[in-house]
Amino acid sequence: MTIKSGILGVIFAIGTAGAVFAAPPEPVQQHNSNAIWFENWTGLKKAQMVVVFPNGKIETITAETGTPVFRLSGDTVLDGVYRYEISAATDEMVEIVNPIDNGRGENARNETNKSFYMSGRFVVSRNVIITPADVKEQ
Repeated sequence: MTIKSGILGVIFAIGTAGAVFAAPPEPVQQHNSNAIWFENWTGLKKAQMVVVFPNGKIETITAETGTPVFRLSGDTVLDGVYRYEISAATDEMVEIVNPIDNGRGENARNETNKSFYMSGRFVVSRNVIITPADVKEQ
């Protein structure tokens, strides 16, 4: 009975270890007074961050590897809510369901990197990025 229990335990441990490694990325937004970036960026690459300013202006930041970083420029900074959308490729591969342009000959592929998408917002007040809970009327 102990050998059977031991084998089942090993199979369970291997199965749960695989589930841990396959967990989706969960980046966490971080900021200082003039920049937004993301921690826990492991497993993501080829990122694109699109930031929409309070006046509707759009800025795109790309990062081949590592986290994209948005920095407030030295010019006049608009106060208000900035929105962002991030898309990136994960290390996980998925089957291409409807291949249209997947290469020819040796370059043809049946798999592609799984996509990651995230959106959020941050607030700028008095030319610095703030945490909204810290805002107090004076």
